[in-house]
Amino acid sequence: MGRWEPNARGRLEQAALELYSERGFEQTTVAEIAKRAGLTERTFFRHFADKREVLFAGGGPLQELFVGIVADLPADVAPIDAVAAALEAVAAGFQGRHAHARKRQAVIAANAELRERELIKLAAWSAALTDTLRQRGVGDPAASLIAEAGIAVFKVAFECWVEEPDPRDLAQLIREALDELKAATAGKCPSE
Repeated sequence: MGRWEPNARGRLEQAALELYSERGFEQTTVAEIAKRAGLTERTFFRHFADKREVLFAGGGPLQELFVGIVADLPADVAPIDAVAAALEAVAAGFQGRHAHARKRQAVIAANAELRERELIKLAAWSAALTDTLRQRGVGDPAASLIAEAGIAVFKVAFECWVEEPDPRDLAQLIREALDELKAATAGKCPSE
């Protein structure tokens, strides 16, 4: 395989995304990913459970960031504002990663199994946010509604962001989507 090079995980992620984009998710094997990255299959499995996880490995740390921010904000911060703060912090992590996110999203959109996995990830984020809001004293069903709304805002803003060839700031798109939601629930329709 050659001499050791750093960032095996990043190289595997890059190789997988390239191959998925070129050949399709189903047609790409772990052996091909490892070979493209200049690594072994064994190294691949040290970093990822399977070839799907290459696309979803960042979900856990993002979930931790979401809930950590909501949990750490002062108790007097309104629940929806706490979720908004978490969304903006998560958006900062995507700075400079538009091309990667756009490629990743195209791979996911082309495969039903991956779309399902993406929905499972978003549902896990919502459940974790719901639990965190409950710990902050938010009752049910408000905790669930706020968490679900926050994840919906993220999903809509993220989809807009990856679709734009010359994207605006993701945090700004999140703020705009949240403002739209707040206006709509107040009986106003700002988009009209």
